[in-house]
Order: sequence, then C-alpha cells, then structure tokens
Amino acid sequence: MSLPLPSGEFAAYLFDCDGTIVDSMPLHYVAWQRALDEWGCEFPEDLFYAWGGRPTADIVVSLNEQHGLAMPVATVVERRESYYQESLPQLAAVPDVLAHIHDAHRRVPFAVVSGSTRASVTASLDALGLLDRFDVLVCADDYTRAKPDPEAYLLAAQHLGVPPGACLVFEDTDLGIQSATAAGMASVRVPQPRSR
Repeated sequence: MSLPLPSGEFAAYLFDCDGTIVDSMPLHYVAWQRALDEWGCEFPEDLFYAWGGRPTADIVVSLNEQHGLAMPVATVVERRESYYQESLPQLAAVPDVLAHIHDAHRRVPFAVVSGSTRASVTASLDALGLLDRFDVLVCADDYTRAKPDPEAYLLAAQHLGVPPGACLVFEDTDLGIQSATAAGMASVRVPQPRSR
C-alpha cells in the first residue's frame, strides 16, 4: 500500500471522513460555492482546505465575521448540505485509505471522527457501501470543541474502549493532525486531492 503506517501495533483506527475516507472535498467546495453565492460571499479554495475539519456552522460564522455579512447560519448550512447530497453519485473513496480499511476490517475496530454532520457522514459512507465497517461515528453534534481540540478523538477512543495511545488516526488536514497529536494518538497524513 502506498500510504505507509507508523511502526507499532494499534488497537483501533480512527478516520476523519471528508478528504480521508471519501474523496469529497472537491464536491464539498462546489456545494459551499453554490450556497454562498446566494449571499455574494467568497470562500477562497486555499481557505476552504485550511479550514478542513471545522464544523460547517463555525465556518459560516467566521465567513460572516470576515466579510461583514449576516448570512443565516442554519440556512447556509442546510443549503450547503443539500447541494452536497445532490453530488453523492459522483463520490469516490480515497484509494490508499480504502485499501487500509479493507486490510484491517474485523482485525481492529474503526471509528469515524468528523467535523461534518452525522447526516452528511452517513450519506457519504452509505453511498460508497462503507457505513457498516465503522463501529462508532463521532460527528459535529457529538462534541463541543472542534478540531484541533482533542475532544472528538478522545470521545471516539472512549466509545471504542481503547486507550488513546493505542489509536491510529487517518487525517488529511492540519487541524485534524493537531487534534490527534493533542489526544496522544499516532497519525497518518492523507494527501489532499491537489497533492495526490
């Protein structure tokens, strides 16, 4: 496999979803553009990738602050999600990560730890026939402090009954890697679409 893992034995694999398991970031970016266009709000692609792993509501709040706008947070989040759901037939898995999922399935428990909503994560994994591979889903509504805070990864380890130091995290963003490190977990950096 072309995505090497750190040495050692791990008792659980924890995966970010968007950009890690599913090659969804380009589709999410298009959904963001469509939703934000309704309010004339710009969201540069570099910033979109830099903010990867942040809950969608937090992103809307930050964009409002940056641009002096008053976009209704719940409405923008709902529209963005709707546009993303429309794009699901185009969704594909990240091949190197999928290979590790197939290789380790049933040997170690898996969790998804995502800044996306449970509906979005479930829809993405279901579209690829992968939902049943994951023992635990920790999504945006399940924790209060977003990545890079370690809360979400620590919660996943707790649900799996595995000590944090025995978990291996698969992540595609700086915020996610920082979150895993703060949780005391080893991590694997998944290249983003533009650098694969």
